[in-house]
Amino acid sequence: MPTHPCSPPTAIVRMADAGDLYTSWRWIHDSHPGGVGVAPAAQVDATVAALARALPDLTDPQGLHHALTAGGFSGYESEHDLAQLLSRTFLPFGLAQQLHELFTRGVRPHLRIQPSPRVAQVPWELIAPDAGLRLVDIADVSLLAPLSIVHSPARPVRTWAHTRQLPVVAVLDPRVPGFRADSALGSVLGRMAADCPLSRRVASYAGEGRLLPDVNEPTDCFRREDVDREWLGTALREGAGRLVYVGHVTAAAPESGQSEHAELHLACAADSVGFAEPTRAHRPLSAKDLLLGTHTLTAEPARGADLWPIPSRVALIACESGGDLRFSEALGLVSAMIAGGAELVTASRWALPTDLAFQRIAGTAPHARPLQDAICSIDAAHDVPDAVGALCDWQRDRVATWRDERTIEHSPVLWAAFATISTS
Repeated sequence: MPTHPCSPPTAIVRMADAGDLYTSWRWIHDSHPGGVGVAPAAQVDATVAALARALPDLTDPQGLHHALTAGGFSGYESEHDLAQLLSRTFLPFGLAQQLHELFTRGVRPHLRIQPSPRVAQVPWELIAPDAGLRLVDIADVSLLAPLSIVHSPARPVRTWAHTRQLPVVAVLDPRVPGFRADSALGSVLGRMAADCPLSRRVASYAGEGRLLPDVNEPTDCFRREDVDREWLGTALREGAGRLVYVGHVTAAAPESGQSEHAELHLACAADSVGFAEPTRAHRPLSAKDLLLGTHTLTAEPARGADLWPIPSRVALIACESGGDLRFSEALGLVSAMIAGGAELVTASRWALPTDLAFQRIAGTAPHARPLQDAICSIDAAHDVPDAVGALCDWQRDRVATWRDERTIEHSPVLWAAFATISTS
């Protein structure tokens, strides 16, 4: 059956770890033949290790400094070499041939990828099938949501088409109790001015009556002390079209096997009801809370999906907010958002450098705001019908700028961290 003339060819790409890495793909409507590729275990391990050396490692006191000044993403040539290595290892030859054939015809397909846990941090959009050519240049790329969660009978379904006019719930750099602005769970964005790009976006939503919290000035939306789990639940239950979170996430370690312990750091006090252990004066909101609600915690427990009905689109802009993809049983924050009703979630594969880190470590100009620019671009993409296409357009623009400018503020160390997981 031919592909619908208004729809791009779409391939479902699934990966499985069995020592070697097995990759299978099939095209929707059988527009092209499917296939299977195998990458040897030793090659996969070496390539994954090379990628890991390029990423910010927050467990190492010098990890962020290395990533921004000497790692694989710190310069164009070293990054391009890494991107070609990723492509040679992970893009099956048969699929690459089909993509090349479509590219020469001016057709941009959509690849929906389900990576295995071992390769969950691979920035698929960035891999280079040919010199100077990235996968996102020739295809739109998104990740598949876990089928077990998407098809759960208890999962509520909320669609952008029916909720797009509802408010944007914005949790922007919340003030975490017990942590100063310059501490580990301190400010991500720093002091915000009314004329900066993100403040202007906040002001536009407020002017349209589409913003929660209700603020008098756009800067009042940042570093709030009241955006805790109770406030979030109330805001979501009133009806929301989107959720935008910018702040801190503590990802569960993959070796723990407990992805549900991933934690979102709101302005919750330590006496808040939840499964996560308190830290100083603060109790994080965990994926387990979102999934189980107050089950076993209160005399009259409530489901997580009832306490926090998740809107159709969610942006989790925080370090390794998409870390549950590194688990064989993904029950982290992304999965919790989808289980709660989201149909599309944008999250990060690895730790994100802040604008201050770019300035202090890498020496970027004070007016350079790569993180804030990324937040604005992701937020804008989530506000249009084809969010995946808009996000890929943004990353294509970032690729072109990185190729031309080759300066650290344009490095994919930041923007390639973001993946979009969708249910359809």
